[in-house]
Amino acid sequence: MDKPRVTVNTQSDSGKNLTFHDNVTGRNMNSEQFVRSIELGRYEDYHVRTINGVKTPVSNPDKRKQNNLG
Repeated sequence: MDKPRVTVNTQSDSGKNLTFHDNVTGRNMNSEQFVRSIELGRYEDYHVRTINGVKTPVSNPDKRKQNNLG
């Protein structure tokens, strides 16, 4: 698969990722839904960080581009 599993649909003016699209299932998610799905183990290439007190989905650090949020 050339595309990452999840891509970003929309960002805020400051660059924060707001909505996401699962390119395998076709599901669109807001940040809270994506965080919850990661916490439930549905997205093994991603994890959750707390940034400025807000749970934020991020891709796992590695050299693969297929799982980068873009």
